[in-house]
Amino acid sequence: MYHTASVLTNGKVLVAGGLGSGYPEVANLYDPSTGHWIRAGVMNDPRIWHTASVLMNGEVLVAGGYEDPILHSAEMYNQSTGLWTSTDIMKDARDWHTASVLLNGKILVTGGYSGHNMTSLNSSELYDPSTEHWTTTDRMNHGRLYHTASVLTDGNVLVTGGLLNKIFLNSAELYDPAVETSATIDKMNKAQSHD
Repeated sequence: MYHTASVLTNGKVLVAGGLGSGYPEVANLYDPSTGHWIRAGVMNDPRIWHTASVLMNGEVLVAGGYEDPILHSAEMYNQSTGLWTSTDIMKDARDWHTASVLLNGKILVTGGYSGHNMTSLNSSELYDPSTEHWTTTDRMNHGRLYHTASVLTDGNVLVTGGLLNKIFLNSAELYDPAVETSATIDKMNKAQSHD
């Protein structure tokens, strides 16, 4: 429960993190061609409520989440070697955030929860696989967690709904990676979030 499942470029499925007997750090790999599970190494930080993004080079970036406290650590899974490697930490510790693989190969992380004063984050960060570093980018107009972030065919990212300090949101915004800005757009007809 609260794990991620990522379809790798080789067709296998990486299941990472989650809640079981505590916070398991062992990841699992499902091979649909054999119908069997194998171990996929040991994560550096066990975590729940994190994100997992399959990069263009086939590696998987696992970021943030919770292990008491909320994490700003990130790590990479290499499907060729089966090894987990720590990478640069995010600027903000966060869980319940989103992570979107942009058309330029960078990863956009938005919002989430920091644990401070029960507030939803409006901060956003970019991970660049070529430099292996995080940089801050334009803040969203509203803090939000339990939201969605969808990469559109034109490369922009549509961020919708979620919760802001226990209030359901109907607001939406569009992040433009070309200029790294976020702009408010039409509100949804109904406030929505996911759990």
